[in-house]
Amino acid sequence: MAKFENAEGSSSNRADRIRRKPERPMEILTAAFEEFVRCGYAATRLEDVAIRAGVTKGTIYFHFENKEKVFVQMVRELSKPVWQKTDEFLRQRPDDVVEFLSSYLDFAHGLLFEDRHAREILRLLISEATRFPELVDEHFAQFVEPIFEHLRKGLGEAAEAGKIRRSPALDFPDLLLSPVLALNIAMLLFSGRKPIDAKRHLDAAKDVFLMGLLPRD
Repeated sequence: MAKFENAEGSSSNRADRIRRKPERPMEILTAAFEEFVRCGYAATRLEDVAIRAGVTKGTIYFHFENKEKVFVQMVRELSKPVWQKTDEFLRQRPDDVVEFLSSYLDFAHGLLFEDRHAREILRLLISEATRFPELVDEHFAQFVEPIFEHLRKGLGEAAEAGKIRRSPALDFPDLLLSPVLALNIAMLLFSGRKPIDAKRHLDAAKDVFLMGLLPRD
């Protein structure tokens, strides 16, 4: 009877392992994200990632060649929802220029201030830019540049229609998103120790940029 129960248990465990196997790479990457955020790239150990993921270190090496590959794949996989949100946002373009500019600040704020994955991955890429230059370029090409290009095109069309001034700011869309980056940096630096009124900060940014770009009497 005992043998039967052990065999049944072993079969159940094997079945569970078979079911979980496709999920494990993502579980490992999610655990790696937490460790990279907590310790930084250099201090993160795959032993700790394995413990957090509930797998053996050998399981990690079965799916990923080394820690560098874990980091690269972690950034790519956890960035996919961000890229999807960006793609959906870029399909829209309000005709009203005030609404257009406001929507950009709201969108960027939603990603970098409210989306922890987007916020922390950006921080990790900044801190590890010299170690992973190709990954940074890839992230910029797939995420940042499409946003800048869409914003640049929309503002250019608004300027052609006389809805906004032909300002040098039109050539630097990153300036228009800088308030959101400032909020992001403050949040990363102070981690809640310093109160930040994000909504008021965002309203102030909209006022500054809209007043600067709208036609003057």
